[in-house]
Amino acid sequence: MRRNSHLAAIAGFALAAVLFVAGGLLLWGSTYTHNMVHNQLAAQQIFFPPKAAFAHPQAGTEITPSMIPSVSQYAGQQLVTGQQAQSYADNFIAVHITNMTGGKTYSQLSAQAMANPNDAKLAGLVATVFKGETLRAILLNAFGWWKVSQVTYIAALIAFGLGGLTLIASLLGLTLGRKDEITHEAIPTEGPKTTTA
Repeated sequence: MRRNSHLAAIAGFALAAVLFVAGGLLLWGSTYTHNMVHNQLAAQQIFFPPKAAFAHPQAGTEITPSMIPSVSQYAGQQLVTGQQAQSYADNFIAVHITNMTGGKTYSQLSAQAMANPNDAKLAGLVATVFKGETLRAILLNAFGWWKVSQVTYIAALIAFGLGGLTLIASLLGLTLGRKDEITHEAIPTEGPKTTTA
């Protein structure tokens, strides 16, 4: 019984070590991804429109009423986080693209432009939509990696927590396993007395 408790404690220490190493790697991955996304976005020098621009939103202008609940919270800020990238891509760029194209996709416009090669205005619209959709894709990719950094951070905390619990359980098992086992001694019984005559 005592040997089994020692083996369980050793296995617990090994598992705790694995969990701590996994937690450290996950934390490193989270920090690396977070910093990479932040630095890449910061290098682009993208800024949200100033607060004053949100004062009078109108359909068809730079600031539409649909942008007030989503984009206005970042007014005047530089785009450096995943949440900002997602908001800028889906609630700012996408709105302008939809307004320009009347809801048509890039592929639909491109097909129209190929069918009408002499339409310079349509060709210009296709080029603008292509640039806008490319920027959206890049920003949404940054948002995806930002989310990955958040998930790996949470996974790192869970790994550290489980590692700590495993370590405590192993220490308790080792401490409790040190109790001496109760041994029973056989007490010799006296046999029947024989009398000599």
